[in-house]
Amino acid sequence: MEIFGRVIVLKREYVKQNVYEAFLERIDFVFREFENIYISFSGGKDSGLLLNLVLDFRKKHYPDRTIGVFHQDFEAQYTVTSEYVERTFERIKDEVEPYWVCLPMATRTALSSYEMYWYPWDDTKKDVWVRPMPDKEYVINLANNPITTYHYRMHQEDLAKQFGRWYRTSHGGKKTVCLLGMRADESLQRYSGFLNKKYGYEGECWITNQFKGVYCASPLYDWSSGDVWHANYLFDYDYNSLYDLYYMAGLKVSQMRVASPFNDYSKDALNLYRVIDPEIWAKLVGRVQGANFACLYGRTKAMGYRSITLPEGHTWKTFTLFLLETLPVRLRNNYVKKFKTSIEFWHKTGGGLDEESIRELERHGYQIKRNGVSNYTLSKKTRVIFLGDIPDDTDDIKTTKDIPSWKRMCYCILKNDHICRFMGFGMSKEQKKRIDIIRKEYKSVEEMGYGV
Repeated sequence: MEIFGRVIVLKREYVKQNVYEAFLERIDFVFREFENIYISFSGGKDSGLLLNLVLDFRKKHYPDRTIGVFHQDFEAQYTVTSEYVERTFERIKDEVEPYWVCLPMATRTALSSYEMYWYPWDDTKKDVWVRPMPDKEYVINLANNPITTYHYRMHQEDLAKQFGRWYRTSHGGKKTVCLLGMRADESLQRYSGFLNKKYGYEGECWITNQFKGVYCASPLYDWSSGDVWHANYLFDYDYNSLYDLYYMAGLKVSQMRVASPFNDYSKDALNLYRVIDPEIWAKLVGRVQGANFACLYGRTKAMGYRSITLPEGHTWKTFTLFLLETLPVRLRNNYVKKFKTSIEFWHKTGGGLDEESIRELERHGYQIKRNGVSNYTLSKKTRVIFLGDIPDDTDDIKTTKDIPSWKRMCYCILKNDHICRFMGFGMSKEQKKRIDIIRKEYKSVEEMGYGV
């Protein structure tokens, strides 16, 4: 059985079912299949709704089951978010196992050319913490940490995963599932992730295996933002009032994120802190390098946006090498590794291009060679490798942007794009096209669905 949008496709027959009914079936499946269940609660709208729906379901159908609630606190956040998290924990603390985690962890920052990570709740920088350590009996910090799988300053993603491993061990080693408020329509990457699950559970694309006996499940994966807000209204659930402030500030729904303010997705909205929460903003400036700079220049040439002018006397290659020399060793090595991978790929394997792009490259004198058919493209495009040096720039090529150049590498450095998304690391353009095709195929199916 596969689920697309709001319609369940079963043996090529369409069965109408709204997303709430589908959720109830999924969460009942979770309670029947897993001995240990805990919810990852971020303070955002999706995880907040998931928490309320699961607790209501548990109260009605499985009143004797124990539920854990895990909150990973990133220290730097809006005051209203902190108030919502505390309000929620105080309300549910007697009916769940609460875990409010405030441990030092490496969190990616896209604000600085000198730091790849900053460390929430860094015990060596208590004097510049954005806000005081929460003072509740269920708050976990270095002074009372029971999580044996935690190690000092581990990556935030690893901390979240290792909590699940510890939770399983501390609860009898039985089969454990973490419930997430992830939804497919938040991004193409998530949409693709649900469609292409490799390690699911009993054929369900919304359940993923993390470790032996530890799984993650996203029972709201086919909900839309409208469904989420509709459910909050219907059931009169409490939610983070930050979304009200975002709405009044004129943000689009896709821009309304509750996340670390310093990552790739949030840095463009840093300026909102000055308006919405000036006291927190003043502390953010002193907490992480580049916060004020990114706020002032986040959409300008200074941060790698718009048209960048090449300094006189430089090629894009020499400018890139110059910038690399100015970076700390650890950060420089990160970029060098990515760049080498890309260069080797285009010299030995090659990327898939259509015939029009190949002919344009040949007309402009690029030294290229056909290298078979690409398995990464839906339409089986021709792989092309570069025989000579990687081009300095490809501004003269109009049919495609998916070819390598030193200019693209330079942009990654100037944009503090440590992951090198600008160079295509992550989901490729062709993969996005494939998802678009899948969406079109099932457009008529989605139109048959119903909301909550």
